[in-house]
Amino acid sequence: MAPPDEIRIGDAERDAVMVALHDHFAEGRLDRTELDERLESVLAAKTRGDLRTLVRDLPSPTGLPEPAADQHRRPAHHHRHLAHRHRHGPVFPVFPLLFAAFLVLAFTAGPGTGLLVVLQIALAVWVLRAVLLAFGIRRARRHAPGP
Repeated sequence: MAPPDEIRIGDAERDAVMVALHDHFAEGRLDRTELDERLESVLAAKTRGDLRTLVRDLPSPTGLPEPAADQHRRPAHHHRHLAHRHRHGPVFPVFPLLFAAFLVLAFTAGPGTGLLVVLQIALAVWVLRAVLLAFGIRRARRHAPGP
């Protein structure tokens, strides 16, 4: 088996490191130029070693898997937080509901009205989700254990 730093990576590993780099940028550890350079390098990375060199000077979390000994010491809620953070797709089926609303409105009030109402509903859902996400991130940072 190849050494850990020579193992090839996929999109999930690249995404995790990109999220960590954005978090470090938001916390002031990286400036915009450094962030852009590192993000370009992440997209070109082929192995774990390539990613490790990009986050070597940053504290955890870096988006890379921790060594086995560190994973046993990490609290269980940390794993749940990461799993929730990387979930892709809507939590509930927004598109089918909006499509159904459009069809009902298109046949009752006309397609133009149906489209406008559906766009307004979609905007309201998007704004609500953005607000909830913003408060959720602040709440998670406030309750996160310090270094």
